[in-house]
Amino acid sequence: MGSEIIIVPIMFLSIFGIFYLFLNTRNKERLALIEKGADASIFFSNNTSGVPTWKIIVINLACLMIGIGTGILLALVVDNLFEIDNGPLYPSLVFICAGLGLLVGFKIAKNLE
Repeated sequence: MGSEIIIVPIMFLSIFGIFYLFLNTRNKERLALIEKGADASIFFSNNTSGVPTWKIIVINLACLMIGIGTGILLALVVDNLFEIDNGPLYPSLVFICAGLGLLVGFKIAKNLE
């Protein structure tokens, strides 16, 4: 009963710590570059490719969803063909196929550029 009282603040403090560390490190890097006389234009990312960001996100999400669906279908087929303990079968095949889907989406997005 009392564990949720401890877990919730730890989660919020962890998220706050990650953001604080990210912003603090970024600020220190920028200050060090400015002290060395680097140009301020390096802080702004310029999208030199002609492909809009939303298209890349849609391609990656589509490949991820296709991978998840393929993982579920493959796990169902393996479960019906081989009478094995299906406890870790479904999550493992879903994650494997989702990772493969993200890899394919990355390759497709890379070819668009």
